[in-house]
Amino acid sequence: MWDFEHPPLASPLAQRYTLHYTQPSLCADELLAARADLGLIPIASLTPDLAIVPGCTIASLNEVRSIQLIVKSPHTLSTVKTIAADTASRSSLAYAEILFRKFLNTHPAFLPAAADAIAMLQQADAAILIGDPALLALESREAIEKKIGPCQWHDLAHEWHIRTDLPWVAAVWAVRPEALSQSQFEAPPNLTAAQLTEDLEASRNHGLLNIEQLVEQWIPRIAIPPATIRHYLSSNIHYVLNTDCIRAIERFRQYAAEVDVLPPLPHLRFL
Repeated sequence: MWDFEHPPLASPLAQRYTLHYTQPSLCADELLAARADLGLIPIASLTPDLAIVPGCTIASLNEVRSIQLIVKSPHTLSTVKTIAADTASRSSLAYAEILFRKFLNTHPAFLPAAADAIAMLQQADAAILIGDPALLALESREAIEKKIGPCQWHDLAHEWHIRTDLPWVAAVWAVRPEALSQSQFEAPPNLTAAQLTEDLEASRNHGLLNIEQLVEQWIPRIAIPPATIRHYLSSNIHYVLNTDCIRAIERFRQYAAEVDVLPPLPHLRFL
């Protein structure tokens, strides 16, 4: 979102886009309900009616750090029966269900819970933390294990990667194609599919050139070391929707349908 939030391009972009920030799952809800035309949404929320905007993604080539599956002793992945789950990301929960149902052939119960590692592990065999709570839990690992006991920490992106040899993909930009039609919506007449793709890719590229400024912005917002923030933004997250990422989305949706986690999505639609 660099160009949308910083000069010199924030002003001209504001002529083409009205921004609204919310949780990933709610981004999808608003897009599907036609309250938004464009959204950065979990790949679990893609439908045949939505078109993926080429170029950008939120993915990881191995370990993402911000999706943690914590298993308390004496359990292992194969013996987990109950999982307290943060429901902030539909895709992350779907990845977890694929891990257990398809790869481990088990069917643990997922219990919705607030993102508090200690409270979650006091009520279940394992916990799934997503986003900032996962990053913060890694920093507090010693304190958590002092309270709960020894735990195994599994990075869900890594668990997917070692079993598929594909990237882990969380989200893509998706658009309702009819939103680009001037006859139905009040879109600027110059907002073409090419312009939309160019705007999003340019913003991503400029953000990658300003990692240090992003680190400075995030230091007061989250209690993790600057070096960890820098590594997360520059190494843990992969931002280019390449062929491997597209294959990963297809594989994810195939497996999710096979284990009855998500409806089938036989073909991805691109803008």
